[in-house]
Amino acid sequence: MISLPEFTVSQTSVRFGLIGYGLFGAHHATAIAAAENAELVAITVKSEASRAAAQAAYPNVKIYADYEHMLATETLDIVDVVVPNALHHAVGTAVLEADCHLLMEKPMALTLQQCDTLIQLAEQKGKLIAVGHELRLSSLWAGAKTLIDEGKIGTPQHVLIELSRFPYRQGSEGWRYDIDRVGSWILEEPIHFFDLARWYLEACDEPLSVYARSNSRHADHPELKDNFTAIVNHRDGAYAVVSQTLAAFGHHQAAKITGTEGTIWCRWSAADARSDRPSFDLRYGLGDQLETVSLDKPAGELLELADEITAVANCVLHQAPPPCTGNDGRWSTLLCLVAEASIDQNAIVTVDDYVQSHS
Repeated sequence: MISLPEFTVSQTSVRFGLIGYGLFGAHHATAIAAAENAELVAITVKSEASRAAAQAAYPNVKIYADYEHMLATETLDIVDVVVPNALHHAVGTAVLEADCHLLMEKPMALTLQQCDTLIQLAEQKGKLIAVGHELRLSSLWAGAKTLIDEGKIGTPQHVLIELSRFPYRQGSEGWRYDIDRVGSWILEEPIHFFDLARWYLEACDEPLSVYARSNSRHADHPELKDNFTAIVNHRDGAYAVVSQTLAAFGHHQAAKITGTEGTIWCRWSAADARSDRPSFDLRYGLGDQLETVSLDKPAGELLELADEITAVANCVLHQAPPPCTGNDGRWSTLLCLVAEASIDQNAIVTVDDYVQSHS
């Protein structure tokens, strides 16, 4: 278990830098600017048009074209990194070397070794790494975890998480459809579901092995996996199934967590993950006994992002572990990589074997 480093911050409001101002980076900026315990100090964005848009939206925020210049110039407590996946390790390293805490959008990095070097650097510098698995802040998906922790379904034994949605957007300069820059589509959304499943089964032993299958509707780009399913086996017999298709419509996610005394069902549906008009519900029960849970607030990606920013800022201020630690981010990345290896080998791949061969 990786220990949380000791770190300090002098302000009562956390000074944020933001690297990346694409579609989702702009949402991060909105969330930081709106948080009562955070101050958006500086933004780095590559394109001139995006710099102009960022400056127009935040006239009192310093805008940079180069993140190294921003890190060398500004006094920041934490930097939020929202850039294409292939840049995560290099940018995250620069942030930590600049003695800033790090909020890294998932995936933490593209390789296990890169994850490990970021964790080691954070420990050396006494800095926090938080990884952007914002579903852990959701009234819906975290609501299911609360039911598990309250013992509503007994001991968890099986988790099914599935997503059916419209095809991915291209991303800035088409990076999401470039395998060298995205790393893998498994590192896009299935990584969230690996994290959720492991979180839901945290009372069980850690994952033991993965068996995965996939295919693509892109005959000229089979590496872009539109359809993906994985079974994650845990050492004590519990297991999780993660499944996704990108050849559908809307955004429809569901989770079913089964234990020795019942099942939790949660679902979320809308035209888009960022919709403010979703339908969702959370239920649990066994046989004829069924309970519907009333949520204290709506669920949705942008709401969860706002809660993530506030939570991470509080962690910096109060020296507390973030909702998703560097170790958690390492695990979600690792399970994606083991799933990729399973697809390539058409075989069950154990986590230990993968770690030994890639350390």
